[in-house]
Amino acid sequence: MADTQEFAEAGPLAGIVVVDLSRALAGPHAGMMLGDLGARVIKVEAPGHGDESRTWGPPFLGPDDQPVSSYFLSANRNKESVVADLKSDAGKELLTRLVQRADVLVENFRTGVLDRLGFSVERLHELNPRLVVLSITGFGPDGPEAGRAGYDQIAQGEAGIMSLTGEPGHPAKVGVPIGDLLAGMYGVSGLLAALLERERTGRGRVVRVSLLSALVGVHAFQGTRWTAAGEVPHAIGNHHPSIAPYGLFEAADGALQVAVGNDPSWRAFAAVAGLDPDDPRFATNRLRVQHRDELIAAVEAAFAAHPRDHWLARLSEAGIASGKVRTLDEVYEWEQTRSQGLLIDVEHPLLGKVALPGPAVRFDDAPPKQHTPPPLLGEHDASVRAWLDEE
Repeated sequence: MADTQEFAEAGPLAGIVVVDLSRALAGPHAGMMLGDLGARVIKVEAPGHGDESRTWGPPFLGPDDQPVSSYFLSANRNKESVVADLKSDAGKELLTRLVQRADVLVENFRTGVLDRLGFSVERLHELNPRLVVLSITGFGPDGPEAGRAGYDQIAQGEAGIMSLTGEPGHPAKVGVPIGDLLAGMYGVSGLLAALLERERTGRGRVVRVSLLSALVGVHAFQGTRWTAAGEVPHAIGNHHPSIAPYGLFEAADGALQVAVGNDPSWRAFAAVAGLDPDDPRFATNRLRVQHRDELIAAVEAAFAAHPRDHWLARLSEAGIASGKVRTLDEVYEWEQTRSQGLLIDVEHPLLGKVALPGPAVRFDDAPPKQHTPPPLLGEHDASVRAWLDEE
């Protein structure tokens, strides 16, 4: 394991040092996940402006002369920041020293950029044979379109996700940069496997993931509808293409969601909604899917008689999965969200106490992690260089 600072938090990755050269979201999200797991994450940023997500807003917080982007806050907790111009001799020297001390390097440059900077995979492994490299690109490191820039919405369209989302005939992006986030998550899973492998082999390897691969990787049953069954899926709004009733329905005062995953659940649901479970159009899931429009109309006609809380209570009593459609303020005020550690407080040097979305992963018997705030640009220049000088 590489050296780490005394203040590094305990965790499964305690002792692991990560050099994060990435910016925007896919790589930074991966780096943040590693920091959540206890790794020391050193974010290397360009002088003057740093990660471009520092300028993405509004909203901005803090003083007008040092505005802090809420976008940047979302992907950079538990990191340190140093600045380096990687085209300069001084910047290359700093990166060389960091690579020699690191366990992991995360980068999301376009294909070939690191090579041109003098840090090809071969050079990185000359400097540190145990280094695991996570490389994130837009459309993959090779193939006819390897050089394309990787922006989430472009990738959502190219990877077919937008054709599956929204109302029929109106392609829609997912409401968060899901390609970026999934690429970061897939990248971390591959990276952790490579770290485990390194314990056996003594050598690191390159883990490669792209926005395209991540989005195709979550096609799930929609993918096999085409690859195995020859059927091209299309968006059908807020209802499931293969299960019914499963989706969003209007009650007297607003929307609720219901998921009826099997025929016994259908019979219980029909009793609550006052529908005939043996109606020849709806007796089996296959029939319900074939007659989905008629089923939706029948359910909404029944639900129109009462407000959604009435139906949610009755559905819960009957063991039927159901729920509200919450706005984000409602989500973060919800006691269940807070009980899972999904809202954390950090003490930011400019903003003071600020609340952030928390990590998704918990470990039994582990004390709550004390998270550090997303860093100011170059905030840790002196401390990181002092650590390097301790060799």
